[in-house]
Amino acid sequence: MKIAIINGPNLNLLGTREPSVYGSQTFEQYFNELKSAFPAVSFAYYQSNVEGELINELQRVGFDHDGIIINPGGYTHTSVAIGDAIAAIKTPVIEVHISNVHAREDFRKISHVSAKCKGTITGLGLKGYKLAVQYFTDFNG
Repeated sequence: MKIAIINGPNLNLLGTREPSVYGSQTFEQYFNELKSAFPAVSFAYYQSNVEGELINELQRVGFDHDGIIINPGGYTHTSVAIGDAIAAIKTPVIEVHISNVHAREDFRKISHVSAKCKGTITGLGLKGYKLAVQYFTDFNG
């Protein structure tokens, strides 16, 4: 099973960025734990702060992976293009947000991505990624 994780802007700063909201663990540390928890899964990981690069990565992995987990970060609320890219690919996508975007500023309650995804996990910290992987392994396994 092949699962791609795509993280958007500012998620490269996990571990140092607003630890009270996002925790103190880097994504690389968490990613190693995730790989250990799911040894049968072949993971690809990509992070970019650039919208077009995220779209390119969605298109690159969107036809030959079993699942994609995306955290588009702030682009969730602004990028019609990322939503369109998700709609254009074959691979199912689960949207993950570390914080509960619905309990934050009003603009964060708008998503141009959610409706194009199989589902959304929000507010459960980094564990949301594990739950998304678990969904894909249960669904495809």
